Amino acid sequence: MASRLFTPARMRDLELSNRVVISPMCQYAAENGTASDWHIMHLGQYAVSGAGLVIAEATAVEPEGRISPQCLGLYSDENEAALRRVVDFFRTYGEGAKIGIQLAHAGRKGSVPPSYIIRNAVSVEEGGWIPPSPSYYVDKVHTPPRVMDLAHIDRVREAWKQSTIRADRIGADMIELHFAHGYLVNQFLSPLINSRTDHYGGSRENRMRYALEIFESCREVWPQGKPMGVRLSAIDWVDGGWQIEDSVALSAELKARGCDYVCLSSGGVSHEQKIKSGPGYQVPFAEQVRREAGIATMAVGQIWEPAQAESILAEGKADFIAIARRALYNPRWAWHAAHELGDFLQYPQRYKSCHPAMGTALKFPDTNEQTRALKNIWSLEEKAKV
Repeated sequence: MASRLFTPARMRDLELSNRVVISPMCQYAAENGTASDWHIMHLGQYAVSGAGLVIAEATAVEPEGRISPQCLGLYSDENEAALRRVVDFFRTYGEGAKIGIQLAHAGRKGSVPPSYIIRNAVSVEEGGWIPPSPSYYVDKVHTPPRVMDLAHIDRVREAWKQSTIRADRIGADMIELHFAHGYLVNQFLSPLINSRTDHYGGSRENRMRYALEIFESCREVWPQGKPMGVRLSAIDWVDGGWQIEDSVALSAELKARGCDYVCLSSGGVSHEQKIKSGPGYQVPFAEQVRREAGIATMAVGQIWEPAQAESILAEGKADFIAIARRALYNPRWAWHAAHELGDFLQYPQRYKSCHPAMGTALKFPDTNEQTRALKNIWSLEEKAKV
């Protein structure tokens, strides 16, 4: 019987060959928001990795929405042309993998160096900017923010919409809106940051308003046949902060507006967070939201082993498995997972000579007719060389 991990999935008109998702991973390799050759290499390797879906890193909807001055953006024609190269690479060389883009705005956590450098504020003189925030909130790392007035809120909402139009124009298969990790929309959601007294602050309903407005604005211009998901921080890991019950409520509202899935991460909004991490530590969030909000979920966070990923899906805790650091360490994670789970996974023609079914060094079970047929073809090819 085929594994759940390598069972095809469908979201709207998008057909995925399996449920392995390469999660967005910031690369800090852009110039003025424009993707570089590094992005062709980094994302391109996953086009032939066996994953069903690859989602490009957090992509800012305006210049001051970037995390660092080296972060990716989709707010200019130059940005758009460069990301089109990535999408075109998938269309030309990809082996079934679909390509998505995660749209984002860093809010008050912007204007800092890349994560592999000690984090501190990048000043305006150094190429940084004054980051926006729903409320005035200062910590020891980031530049004191500019509080957004209603006109600023409207302008940023429109920026999300315009980036969505650009994402469709370059042919992205899906988009994910980044509402997690302490970035702008998460700042509106969390009572730890949002101290507004207008209709964007106070009650949970008010704090969710901006997230829902942005989603509606983007969904309106995104083709009906293409899926749109959201990444949430399920909890803040701080007493008095955003809780899992809040994520369930928001996910239900997003589903009612046409959201196709929610990826449940956590934390990032406060330095006071006390995260209890470990293998699969965020899976319970995906399970609870899936069960109580009735929406498809992606599980993410220290999901390392194929058997672990398979059990999460088989037990109904999530619908997709998103991996990031493990995929950096092992870009062929999906190949190895299929081998371990006894599934046949087609490799690119240029790589087929390393398929376990093609030699005797690795014992691959004859689990299906495709594997046996491939072995026979390989055997005939080798005999023809003699």
